[in-house]
Amino acid sequence: MDTPLTALMINCTLKPSPQDSSSDVLGGQILTALASHGVSPATIRAVDHSISPGVQKDMGAGDEWPALREQVLKADIIVFVTPTWLGQHSSVAQRVLERLDAELSETDADGKPTLFDKVAVAAVVGNEDGAHHITGILFQALSDVGFTVPAQASVYWNGEAMHGTDYKDLHEVPEKVAQSTTTAAANAVHLAALLRESGYTAP
Repeated sequence: MDTPLTALMINCTLKPSPQDSSSDVLGGQILTALASHGVSPATIRAVDHSISPGVQKDMGAGDEWPALREQVLKADIIVFVTPTWLGQHSSVAQRVLERLDAELSETDADGKPTLFDKVAVAAVVGNEDGAHHITGILFQALSDVGFTVPAQASVYWNGEAMHGTDYKDLHEVPEKVAQSTTTAAANAVHLAALLRESGYTAP
C-alpha cells in the first residue's frame, strides 16, 4: 500500500481541553494500536468545537462541523469514543451522530455514499454500566450512515459502580481491555485495507 491508512479519533468527552479525559486515554490506546500497523492517527475533541445542532452538513454561520467533516471524509478508520453518563452515550456523541446523518444523502463523483469504504471502531468508558447498550447504538447509527463495522470492533471499560475510580486513574491497562484493543485495531486495519483495494460500488 503506497499511502498509509489513516485513523481519526472523535473523542466525545464532555470535558474541554486541556482537562484530562478517560475517553482520550482509551481512544489514544486504540490509536497507538492502529499506529503499530502503520496507520497515521489524528484526533478531534468534539467539545472543543462549535458543532451546531441539526442534520445538515453545514448549518451556517458559526458552525465548525464542515471543517471537522472534511477530516472524517479523509480518514479510512473512525475511532468513535464516548463516556458513559446515566447509562447513555454523551450528549456530545449524540450531536456528532446527528451531524453524520447528513451523509445519508451525500455521494461522491461516482454516486457512492460518502462514508462507504470507511471503517468504524467504537470505544466506551465509564464507572457505571451501559457499554454494551451504548456500543449497540453507536454501531447501528454508524452503519446506517455508511461505515463498515469489523468483527469485535468495540473496546470498553466499566469501573466499579458508585466508585470514583476513572479509567485515566488506572496504573496499568486491564488485560481484557488490552486484548480487545489489539483485536479491534487489527481487524479494523485488515478491513480498511480491503475496502481501499476493492470498495463498495454505487447502489
